[in-house]
Amino acid sequence: MTDEAEFTLYAGDWSAVVSFWGASLRGVTWRGEPVVTGYRGTANKSGGQGDVLLPFAGRVAGGRYTWDGHVHQLPLTDKDGPNAIHGFVRAVPWTVHARTRQSVEFTLDFAGAPGYDFPLLLQLGYHITAGGLHVACSMTNAGSHDAPVAMGFHPYFTVGSAVVDPDRLLLPFQRVLEFERLIPTGRVLPVEDVGLDFTRTRAIGDTLFNHCFASPVRDTDGMARVRFGNAVREVAIWMDETFDYLVVYTGDALAPALRRASIAIEPMSSATDALNHPEWGLRRLAPGATMSGRWGVELGRPGL
Repeated sequence: MTDEAEFTLYAGDWSAVVSFWGASLRGVTWRGEPVVTGYRGTANKSGGQGDVLLPFAGRVAGGRYTWDGHVHQLPLTDKDGPNAIHGFVRAVPWTVHARTRQSVEFTLDFAGAPGYDFPLLLQLGYHITAGGLHVACSMTNAGSHDAPVAMGFHPYFTVGSAVVDPDRLLLPFQRVLEFERLIPTGRVLPVEDVGLDFTRTRAIGDTLFNHCFASPVRDTDGMARVRFGNAVREVAIWMDETFDYLVVYTGDALAPALRRASIAIEPMSSATDALNHPEWGLRRLAPGATMSGRWGVELGRPGL
């Protein structure tokens, strides 16, 4: 098994490619057409495609945070500023715990990292069904002290358009964090006040997305569903109650060939910089306790 080992999962018209390297999602297709944009081999990844963001998602301002009275300094891993970003596990090999034609489960004994001395047992499962992709993730505190945790995912979606501008988007989130230099200012604003109200379906147009949304409106089954589509195809990205935040990114800072060619729709259990704003979804995980969450992708209604 190489460090690029990839597995293809199949069910009905759906397939997905995943890898034990970072437990990454390297593409999803429906009837052979891309739904989640893909890549093969870690060196070909762009813009965090398919990354798993544990045990925190988004940026941490200056890489510094305080937990139970102690100041912690994380490595400054953000290429766009002096911050930490997206946890520690997206560039390490996970263990394949179980695998079938339709599913794979990865595990990782995470011993902690500089600035984050909280060991965790991580589990992540991908499952393809005739209805789409299901993702289940859990984190168990394997240490002796309460741990600050959050989870997030970084898939990019396409419905076949050359760019996303003419595609239509429904974002059932009512508030958005105000940012300055990619870091939250501390204010959370109504989406209609900042021109980002997609609570009713409308074309993306020239909207530049690189925003963290909050306050979801959930369907009767408890799921929040983001709908993204055009006249030919629509996908719905669903998130259970664990995920109260969402980052949307149109890739405008990526290489020219990738800019606005797809859209990142990123389920997150906390907002960006939640280690410094625990009221934004940061979880306090007691020793032996487990946090879990589920999200996935299904077909929607063309002509959204």
